[in-house]
Amino acid sequence: MLLASGIGMAAGGMAVLLKNGIGWLRQLPWIAQGDIGAEIRFVLPVIGLVLTHLLIRKVFLNRHPGPGIPSTLHAISRMRARLSRMSMISPVAASFITVGFGGSAGLEAPTVQSSAAMASEAAERFNLDYRHRLVLIGCAATASLAAMFKAPLAAIVFAVEVIMIDLTTASLMPLLIASLSALLTTTLFIDGDELIQAGRDLPAWDGAVLAYLPFAVLCGLASVWFSAVYRGTGQAIRRFKFPGTRIALAGALVGGVLVAFPTLYGEGFELINDLLRGRFDRLDPAGHGGIIEGTTLRLLAVLSILWLCKPALTGLTVGAGGVGGIFAPALFSGAMLGGIYLTLTDFIFPSWHLIGGHFVLAGMAGLMAGILRAPLTAIFLAAEASGGYDLFIPLMLTSAIAFQTARWMRPNSIYTEELAERGELITHDKDKAVLTLMKLAEEVERDFDPVRAEMTLGDLVEVVARSKRNIHPVLDGRGHLVGLVPLEEIRGVMFDRERYDTLTVKDLMVLPPASLELGEHMDQVMAKFDRTRAWNLPVLENGRYVGFVSRSKLFGAYRTWLQAFSEE
Repeated sequence: MLLASGIGMAAGGMAVLLKNGIGWLRQLPWIAQGDIGAEIRFVLPVIGLVLTHLLIRKVFLNRHPGPGIPSTLHAISRMRARLSRMSMISPVAASFITVGFGGSAGLEAPTVQSSAAMASEAAERFNLDYRHRLVLIGCAATASLAAMFKAPLAAIVFAVEVIMIDLTTASLMPLLIASLSALLTTTLFIDGDELIQAGRDLPAWDGAVLAYLPFAVLCGLASVWFSAVYRGTGQAIRRFKFPGTRIALAGALVGGVLVAFPTLYGEGFELINDLLRGRFDRLDPAGHGGIIEGTTLRLLAVLSILWLCKPALTGLTVGAGGVGGIFAPALFSGAMLGGIYLTLTDFIFPSWHLIGGHFVLAGMAGLMAGILRAPLTAIFLAAEASGGYDLFIPLMLTSAIAFQTARWMRPNSIYTEELAERGELITHDKDKAVLTLMKLAEEVERDFDPVRAEMTLGDLVEVVARSKRNIHPVLDGRGHLVGLVPLEEIRGVMFDRERYDTLTVKDLMVLPPASLELGEHMDQVMAKFDRTRAWNLPVLENGRYVGFVSRSKLFGAYRTWLQAFSEE
């Protein structure tokens, strides 16, 4: 609990530095929104990406922190919840430059990654086991979100839904303490306009349930579209192998869009707060939407452009080497979608008189539920942003439908898609979680005595006499496995001395029922044991013999990990 408190204060301090630092950059005259400095804003993303590249290459020795939340999840599943010490600094430093100079990304994921690295280091220093290490990483994620949004309950739910922390009596108190510590640290130091705070002044819900049903489905579809565009643009820009080409092309595209629509600069929380207040005057400060006649059509066009551009700009920023997350872009896109839906319904059904701020909040919750696959986090974050639970019903309805729609079309979230494809995703399923944590290389037994196919029975008996194993691998001259000699296969002839010189190992060996690759995932290993009913299976690496793994050793390791993973 003391460590959770310290991690909470550290995460809160990090959030203060990032938010206030970005706010200071935004006040500089050559960055501030407006017509002045449009040419400079065109090159700012390029400058930011160049500085980020140089920082990672020169200072952090080419160790790019990667995407914040997926990197943290990968460390939990494949690195036994151990993050690099360099990750304590590199994500926040690089994201400050990337986002501060106009990169279209969020600060939340880098803050989570840096805080998680601090938690991992604290666990290492105090020699904590995996279970406590995982809880501390959950505390780091909770504290980061609580500090960034002043939403302590949503932050705790985020640790449960996304970081996969089991909410038990052993983990609840540390999560609460970390959340409270971070919240107290940031309360006095972060400006409310940098957060989603304007929803607290919204009028009470009018009970219009039916209007949210088509909007919720729309949010689910938009979530899938956001994910596809984000990944597609990122993969497209990464096809350029030379970093300078990626930076120049992505920076020019992002800068060009910022010149036309400065409101896409950075995270965009100021514009979200404007929409929650019902103010649309700062949507298009450069006036590029004025070419369209009619206020409604112009407003709809600008909102649609902002909504369409945000995931593409985020994909370009991150794909070109920038550091940032998708949390803020998801909220921004949800707010724009809420504005689009409100504008359309006001135009088509003017008698409905829908409350705009409600749909902006619901859009944020819906896209967060669909993109991040965290519906409870979305509900509680939107509820805390609105200052209460008056909108709980429409938020729940929108988030649930959007989540199911997106899940039906795209099973995994942006955070977990690549991990799930590689079989490295930790889930709340204890069996799958334990198998993900186990590594075949750690369970291989290498003290088996190999023999050659050309050896005689007499030579084999000598090996068996001094061996402690009842199975012997048969190897060729290059170390490749060609067969096995189980002790039970030679019991009938091993005492027949007349055949010592006539029988060879090649006559006695059998083929293994199956073989395992050293890097094979544990659920595939278990499946081979179940299919063959074997007690031992050979392990190979690029065709060369490594050792054997036994069913008893695997089940012993499985039980140990299960206890470490779920013990109260």
